[in-house]
Amino acid sequence: MENLIKELRKAKKISQEELATMCDVSRQTINAIENNKYDPSLSLAFLLAESLEVTVDELFIHKGVGRK
Repeated sequence: MENLIKELRKAKKISQEELATMCDVSRQTINAIENNKYDPSLSLAFLLAESLEVTVDELFIHKGVGRK
C-alpha cells in the first residue's frame, strides 16, 4: 500500500520526528511507513491522517488486483 505521508508532511513543514511525536511512535516508524516498508495499524493510520489534516482515504493509495 502506497501513501502520501512524505509529501503531505513536507508541505506542512513537519519533520519525521515531529510527526512521530504527534502519533506517539518512533521516527524510524514514520520513515518505514513513508518508504512503504511497513503498513501502519488502522489506529496509527487514523492518527497519521488526523495529524496531517486529511482523511485516511486521501493518505493511502491501495493498489489492488486489476489497479494500475
